[in-house]
Amino acid sequence: MEGRKVTGWAARDFPSQVNDKQSFKHIYTKTGPEDVVFKVLYCGVDHSDLHQIRNEAQYTTYPLVPGHEVVGKVIEVGSDVKKFVVRDIVGVVCMVGSCGECMRCKTNKEQYCKNMVFTYNTIYKDGSFTQGGFSSAMIVHQNYVVNIPEKTSPRAGCTVTMCRSDGLQSVKTVHRDAGPSVEERAILYLEAQDRAIKVGILGLGGVGHLGVLIAKAMGHHVTVISSSDRKREEALTDIGADCFLVSSNSAEMDKYKSSLDYI
Repeated sequence: MEGRKVTGWAARDFPSQVNDKQSFKHIYTKTGPEDVVFKVLYCGVDHSDLHQIRNEAQYTTYPLVPGHEVVGKVIEVGSDVKKFVVRDIVGVVCMVGSCGECMRCKTNKEQYCKNMVFTYNTIYKDGSFTQGGFSSAMIVHQNYVVNIPEKTSPRAGCTVTMCRSDGLQSVKTVHRDAGPSVEERAILYLEAQDRAIKVGILGLGGVGHLGVLIAKAMGHHVTVISSSDRKREEALTDIGADCFLVSSNSAEMDKYKSSLDYI
């Protein structure tokens, strides 16, 4: 297929906000045999999106369609796509390409490739400019698309997709030449324990959520440490943490000093 048109919500300059007055039409130049076409259902907002919109890293190219926590429904697949079928609910995270030739790529460590292609604000292999998930649809190579489990709501899947790329997938493929990531080492350490230990999770963002769930599933005692009290109920009631500490509360932090086995 040539020239599929999609509509996105774009930041056009700085300072700028993304809103319905800044619609932006862009064209995917072609659909390859391993590409997955999906209609975007939901897209999360990460603070790095705001950094890019505001050009705080000083390399934003406008117009910019942000969004890298994307969930959608597959509407078309290329002839060589084996992992997905039409109607699948899928997700895309912060990258949509890599060189495919380096040792990291060949050992399922594409997220460490020096030539990785970000979901937006990057030049793709064919010379086109990548645009993100605040769009009506996306076209992504099957290697950078993930399945959203049936029991996970598409809306909740936005956060899950972002977290799984560095943690859950890579822990299964630790290689001597690339070395385990921070997330891999943490999970491997927790798996190796022959008894329940007291684990601290710093922050309750996307990765923090998964950290709590994984540690609890392994039978460990979990303490969430956050900068404010805002997520206390979420941590203790919604995802089952055992304890919640506010890092800015010095008295509370002193009380629990040296109480954790692993953070």
